[in-house]
Amino acid sequence: MKKIIALLLALVMMIGLFAACTKQNNSEKKDKLSIVTTIFPEYDWVKQILGDKADTAEITMLLDNGVDLHSYQPTADDIVKISDCDMFIYVGGESDEWVDDALKNATNKDMKVINLLDVLGNSVKTEETVEGMQEEEEESEEGPEYDEHVWLSLKNAKVLVEAISKSLQELAPDNKDSYSANSDAYVKKLSALDDKYKAAVDGAKYKTVLFGDRFPFRYLVDDYGLSYYAAFAGCSAESEASFETISFLAKKVDELKLPCVLTIEGTQHKIAETIIQNTSSKNQKILTMDSMQSTTSKDVENGTTYLSVMEKNLSVLKEALG
Repeated sequence: MKKIIALLLALVMMIGLFAACTKQNNSEKKDKLSIVTTIFPEYDWVKQILGDKADTAEITMLLDNGVDLHSYQPTADDIVKISDCDMFIYVGGESDEWVDDALKNATNKDMKVINLLDVLGNSVKTEETVEGMQEEEEESEEGPEYDEHVWLSLKNAKVLVEAISKSLQELAPDNKDSYSANSDAYVKKLSALDDKYKAAVDGAKYKTVLFGDRFPFRYLVDDYGLSYYAAFAGCSAESEASFETISFLAKKVDELKLPCVLTIEGTQHKIAETIIQNTSSKNQKILTMDSMQSTTSKDVENGTTYLSVMEKNLSVLKEALG
């Protein structure tokens, strides 16, 4: 991976002079803020803050074709876009190890850089393995492995939106009041939805969710005091569950009398199906929650927003909790 990044960075340096000349002759582009985001939630938060000033910025979502954060590798074009942008927003976990080298060679030394994990600081959680979860093969770790899925907490989203808004106001002081008003209004919507989640959990029959899949929703369940079981951790690369994992999860479904097994977005739900086949009643539903790791530009064009996805997730969670 590092060799690939080195080659891409060399390409950036080779075309640097050409890009500089092009910028000098492209006043229209120069008048617009260039904002590059890695994932969909960051992209949508920026759009919400810009509001009716969206035409003053060019926003790029790098992961726009269904490739998730954990398997994404930047292209040469991606590196070029980052190198020259006014603002770059990324998650900052193990999946973004390529970013440091990209930023070292950035041509815009005044770029605003927002690392979501850095913004959240001590509230960032490390990956955990709960009872019954498939453990990954041991790897030598230089430090803790952080759970990167911070955007799936509405409480985190409020903090992150405010940080992005502050940086945008610094970049475009003429639009400061507009950005501030937009972010304040959006944070109120996030808070209102946060209250709906809390009310749903408080009134629920069940207080545990069980995923026959990876589990990227730890921030969400921790926000509302839910317990969980899952086949794999959120950042796991595993795709095959052992007999022991399947058996344990099936017994938990029976023990807790859970009405469904949950999955994340995707077409294959074989593990969830196998878990249900090994329960006593074999009649549980399979429900899907969207972790927004595969949201595409086409989804955005069709009206998908961060709030719309989180609202649908609430509907699914209500059914799962009874």
